[in-house]
Amino acid sequence: MELFARTSGTWLNMGTVVLGTAVGLAAGGRLPDRMGRTLMQVLGLVTFLVGIRMAWGLDGLHAGRVPGVIVALISLALGAVVGEALGLEERLQTLGEALRRRFRGSGRFTEGFVTASLLFCIGPMAIVGSIQNGLAFDARTLVLKSTLDGIASVALAGVYGVGVGFSALVVGALQGGMSLGAAGLARTLPDPAVDPRVLLVSGAGGLLIVGIAVNLLLGGLGVEERRVRVGAMLPALAIAPILQALLG
Repeated sequence: MELFARTSGTWLNMGTVVLGTAVGLAAGGRLPDRMGRTLMQVLGLVTFLVGIRMAWGLDGLHAGRVPGVIVALISLALGAVVGEALGLEERLQTLGEALRRRFRGSGRFTEGFVTASLLFCIGPMAIVGSIQNGLAFDARTLVLKSTLDGIASVALAGVYGVGVGFSALVVGALQGGMSLGAAGLARTLPDPAVDPRVLLVSGAGGLLIVGIAVNLLLGGLGVEERRVRVGAMLPALAIAPILQALLG
C-alpha cells in the first residue's frame, strides 16, 4: 500500500497518457492530413512556450561564479558528445522499432514513441512531482502534469499514432524510479522545488523541450529531415548536476 502511495501520481500519469492516446487514435483517422499538420504546429508552439518557461529558470541561477545558462550550455555540449558517441538517438529509434514490430505498430510509431517519451519525462513537474510524491506522499504536482500529458497525448496520437501510448512505459519507469528513490534523497534535497541541482536539470531539460518543439514545427511544415537530435543530448540531464556540484 505504501508503495502505491509513493507512486500514485505516476500511475495516474500513465493512465492519462494511455487514455489520451486512445481518444487521439479514435479521432485521428477522421482528420485530414492538412488538419493533422496544423495540429502538430499548434502543439509545437505550445511545447515551445513550455520549454522556454522551463529554460528561463536558468536566469539568476549560478554554480559557484558560473551563470546557470553557461552550465546548461556546457552540459548540453558535453551531453551531445557523449550521446553521439553512444548512439543514443539511434538506440531510441531501435527501441521504438522493436516495440513497433512486437506490437505490430505502423506509420510513425517510433517518432511518436520518442517524441512523447521525451516530452512527458523531461521537465520540472516530472522531477519535482516525482520527488514530492516519494518523499511526502504528495501527488498534486503529478496530478496536474497528468492532466496536461493526457491532453497532449490526444494531439500527439492524432498525428503519430499508437507509439505515443507506449511512452507510458517510459513515464512509469522514470517517474516511478525517481519517486521510489526520493526517500533516500530526503537529507540532500530538503526542498526540491528550489534545489539548484533540480533547477539546472529542469533548465537544461527546457532547452531540450525547445528542441522537441522545433521538431514538431518542422514536422508540421513537412521538413522533418532537418530535425534536432534531441535524443543524443539526453546525457546533459545527468551532467548538469555533476557540474553544479563541481563548480559550487
